[in-house]
Order: sequence, then structure tokens, then C-alpha cells
Amino acid sequence: MFYWVVKAILWPILHFVFRPWAEGVENVPKEGPVILAGNHLSFADHFFGAVFLPRKVISLGKAEYFTGRGLKGLISRAFFSGVGTVPIDRSGGKASEAALRTGLRVLGENQVLGIYPEGTRSPDGRLYKGKTGVARLALESRAPVIPWAMVNTFEMMPPGRLFPRFGIRPGVRYGKPLDFSRYYGMEGDRLVLRAVTDEIMYALMELSGQEYVDKYAASAKVEMARAARKSS
Repeated sequence: MFYWVVKAILWPILHFVFRPWAEGVENVPKEGPVILAGNHLSFADHFFGAVFLPRKVISLGKAEYFTGRGLKGLISRAFFSGVGTVPIDRSGGKASEAALRTGLRVLGENQVLGIYPEGTRSPDGRLYKGKTGVARLALESRAPVIPWAMVNTFEMMPPGRLFPRFGIRPGVRYGKPLDFSRYYGMEGDRLVLRAVTDEIMYALMELSGQEYVDKYAASAKVEMARAARKSS
């Protein structure tokens, strides 16, 4: 209920202020489990990614969003709960497996799961290599995968910026369902997981128009920070 209340409040404001647009909404199934696999450009993605859909979108977010203290922590918990985020531990190892099981539970309840295969926001607006967790979710759940491309959110509100730039219209493109039935039962094969993930990322590249970089976004962030320290 809280999700729909937040959406009812946010949508008129977002529509009036930013005039967001969407393409391909009809590609998202109206019932049954669905995986929305998207690029991640900005904090603003949380606002605009799901606002056009008549279904609730549940996303997996880092647990830190829900553990803050004081007024800031309260606001953070309220916001992320309101936009359908489920807290997960992203420290790797057993935590990654637990996150996968949480995603499978959501899909097992015939809900829509939103996931960002890059694992973190792009540091420079380019599209980075996807992690294979999305492939395991797709093959184990056998849910259709819809590529979910955000457009212009990086220009509007890049990482590190507290407030959005006005005059930039954010958009969302929903691609046609990707069929991975030929790989069912092969979720234990690393080469298959990489092939599925790369196919998803290629679809996102085509939808978003981003330049693709064959490295993980987290590694790129470390390299950029290291380069910045050397130049200072």
C-alpha cells in the first residue's frame, strides 16, 4: 500500500517538473514474474524507472539504505521502502547467494524484480560489464527478462550531485522480452551465465545508445579515484 501512496504523490510532481517519457511499456507483461534488467546511471533511476508501469517493481538495494540513524536514516528507510526496495547485503560470498535467493523469492511470488547488472552506478555515463547474478536469476526462475534502459538521467543527476538539473527530460525504454529458454538447466555453467549476461548488456547498449566498456563499473571507479589522487 505504501508503494502506491508514494507513487501517487510522486508521479504528478515528476510529470509536471521533468516531463519524463517512456517507450515500449507494452513489452512488460501485465502478470506473472518479470525481471527488469537495467542500466544504472543515476540516483534518479529510482524515481523514473518504474513510474510508468501499472505493476509494483521490487528492487534489491544495499542494506545501508535501511540502517542509518536519526532523521536522515528515517527518511532513507521510508523512501526506499516506498519505492519497493528490499535490503540485501552486497559484501559478496554468502551474501551474494542470499541476495540471489531473495530475488528468486520475489519472482516466485509472481512479482516484478528490477535489477541493475552493473552492480553500481556508472561513474561516467558509459555502460559497464554486467555481473552474472542476473543470468542465474533468469535461468533459475525462467522468468522473462525485459531490458530496461534509462536515458538522460546521468546528464540530469550524475553520481555525486545532490540535486537534479532542470531542463533535461529523463526517459525509459523497455525492450522486448529476451528468450533464454535454450539455456534452461545450465545455470551452473559459468560460460552460459556470461553469455546470457552479455546478451542482456548488448540489448541495453542498443536501447540506451551508451558506449560499452568491457570492465566492471566498480573497478573503473577505483581506477578513476587512483588517477585523481595521482594528479592532485
